[in-house]
Amino acid sequence: MLAVIQRVSEAKVEIDGQINAQIQQGFLILVGIHQQDTEADSLYLANKISALRVFSDAEGKMNLDIKAIQGQIILVSQFTLHAQTKKGNRPSFIEAARPEHAIPLYHHLIDQLENKLGFPIQTGKFGADMQVSLVNDGPVTIIIDSQHPN
Repeated sequence: MLAVIQRVSEAKVEIDGQINAQIQQGFLILVGIHQQDTEADSLYLANKISALRVFSDAEGKMNLDIKAIQGQIILVSQFTLHAQTKKGNRPSFIEAARPEHAIPLYHHLIDQLENKLGFPIQTGKFGADMQVSLVNDGPVTIIIDSQHPN
């Protein structure tokens, strides 16, 4: 499971011209689910995301997690994160999980994040054509791969 975590001062997701999710300070997270991912991968991501200290403390150092700043989260599924681009110019998405595998893991990640953080998170709509906008604060963008932790 691959997560692109962006620290934002604001973000929103629109579907068919309607706002589906909107936050102020917090994280916009794009998550790609691989065909080999399991609930252990979503638990790993939930643990890392909930403890990620990338918000500034009183001294301006990245030392606070999302709970400490009372931040918010939008989580958006994005199968294109698993694009294979080695051959040719048209990406292959064969490594991305099929919906019947990905949707339960996506919901498991949502549940795990909400349990760890103690507040509800907002989401996009799985499989929908979404317009995502954000103001990346910093910019700060962190990539976490549950299959290749570093």
